[in-house]
Parts: sequence; structure tokens; C-alpha cells
Amino acid sequence: MLSIKTWLFIALGAFAFFYIATWISVARQQGDAQAPGWLRTAIGFIANFFDTLGIGSFATTTSMFKAWKLVKDEVIPGTLNVGHTLPTIAQAFIYIAIVEVEMTTLILLIAASVLGMWLGAGVVSRWPRRYIQIGMGIALLVAAGLTLMTIFNKSANGGMDMGLTGTKLWIGVIGNFMLGALMSLGIGLYGPCLIMISLLGMNPKAAFPIMMGSCAFLMPVGSTQFIRKGSYNLKAALGLALGGIPAVLIAAYIVKEMDLKYVRWLVVVVVLYTAYTLLRAAMTERKAS
Repeated sequence: MLSIKTWLFIALGAFAFFYIATWISVARQQGDAQAPGWLRTAIGFIANFFDTLGIGSFATTTSMFKAWKLVKDEVIPGTLNVGHTLPTIAQAFIYIAIVEVEMTTLILLIAASVLGMWLGAGVVSRWPRRYIQIGMGIALLVAAGLTLMTIFNKSANGGMDMGLTGTKLWIGVIGNFMLGALMSLGIGLYGPCLIMISLLGMNPKAAFPIMMGSCAFLMPVGSTQFIRKGSYNLKAALGLALGGIPAVLIAAYIVKEMDLKYVRWLVVVVVLYTAYTLLRAAMTERKAS
């Protein structure tokens, strides 16, 4: 009899196959496939290396695209989604395999994020984006402070659980539902999910299969829409995919072997970076308006 984890891998493989088949089919019809070149591939490697550490790939990729003027602004969102989907699926496969998270917790939190994107996106998309960015940014700064207190408090216990039960499980489900819905506003799931898992008393490493599994099921569906509409840069997306997968393999090994103390520091860095990008985006949008 197949285990729950095996069924999860089968479902993830089905999503990956659907995505790859769609991309190849549409690319053949468009007939404009070209080699991405070393620069686009290098960008894919760098962005997905840091993405696998939990820092996220969209902001870093956008910065590099703009620095070298590789992709037109109007197709950057589609290029990011299409190019980073396969590396994200690779992240999910690897982390679900190497990090032994309690399966009920993993399945429920992944399902909650997908449900949040599916049901909550329509509601959340009507909220003031700037106010959400400010609120999330401040909340993450506070959470980073709490994590630092845990790091420096030598007598602090907890933070070793690989699953949630009771009230904490339902808090996690509701939290990931909200994070899934917020992705429709372009607010990344990685940083907030990392801090939520840590504050609920779980081992921070447990966040990696949860947050990457969540995005691996969300991204193929959204990315196929960009592919079918042709709203992306094919060469750049290929570079992200080809450079990203080996980067995932290298970075995942680093996180697996990392001591828990250093993982906590990584969480602080990721959360502070995420808070900075959210607050900076809010300030930029205020000036633009």
C-alpha cells in the first residue's frame, strides 16, 4: 500500500507533467525557442539558490533583469512565474523527501495555501495592497525580534517539533490559508511561513517542505495561463529553469546539513529581508500614486 508521502509525490509529479507538457506544446506552436545563453542561466542559478534558502526569487530576479535590461517590464511577472515553476517543484520534491515533517501537518498546510489562493484571492485582491504590505512588514519585524529573543535566551525550550496538533495545527492551517490568498497580491509566502512555523514551536527546517510544497502546487496552474497567453519572455524563462534546478540541489544540501542555531539565524535574515521588501514596495507605490 502506498504511503501518504508517496501519493503526495505522485500528485506533485502530475502537476509537473501537466506544466511541462503545456509549455512544450505552446512553445512549439509559437516556434520561437532559442538557447537562453549563459547570463539568463546564471540569473536562474543565483536566484533559485537563494530561493531554496527561503529568501525568495522574484525580487532578486527582477533586479537582475532590470540591471541588464533583459526583459520588458510588462512580461516580467509572467517570466518569473513560468521560469521559476520547475525549480520550485524540484525544491518541493527534495525537501519533502529529506525533511521528515509530520504528514498530517504537511498535507493540511499545503492544502490550506492552495485553497487560500483559490477561494481567498478574489477577496484579498480587493484589499488595499499598500496597507497589507505595511502591516505584513511591521508584523515580520516584530516576529524577527521574537526569534532573536529565542536565539539569545539560552534557557528557551521548544522549536524542535516536526508537526502541529490541536489548536496550533488549526492556527497553522488558517495562517497558511491567508498566506496563500495574499500571494494574489504578490506578497511572497516564504518569509511569513518561515516565521509562522517557528513561532508555533516547530523546528524551522519543517517550514521548507511546507512553504515549497505550497508554492509547487500553486505555481503550475498560474504559470500555464501566462504560457497560453504568451505573456512572458521564453529565453529568460528557459534560463531561469535550466539554471535553477542545479542551484536547488546545492542549496538544499546546505540547509539539510545546517545546525539548528544557524537555521534560526537564516530565518531572521529571510524575515528581515522580506519585511524590507514589503515596506520598500509600499513606499514606492505611495510615491507613484
